[in-house]
Amino acid sequence: MKQCTHADALPAPEPAPLSDTCPECQAAGSHPVQLRLCLSCGYVGCCDTSPGRHSTEHYKESGHPIMRTFEPGENWRWCFVDHVLV
Repeated sequence: MKQCTHADALPAPEPAPLSDTCPECQAAGSHPVQLRLCLSCGYVGCCDTSPGRHSTEHYKESGHPIMRTFEPGENWRWCFVDHVLV
């Protein structure tokens, strides 16, 4: 089973969210399907089911490896580099 090699480098505590919604979706007048929180910098972006896929774009631009769900009642994390749940 593949494991994430980036989780040990995450800041503790988690960074504070920079927004409560995806700013790119908000600026475009669209609505995100679900939100993700970057665990390196606090960026909040929309999921890959949303038209903008801004969380993935943030990873591609920043290289920040792990995002977690920003949805109430959920607590999973995803490593973009290793393609695994953390």
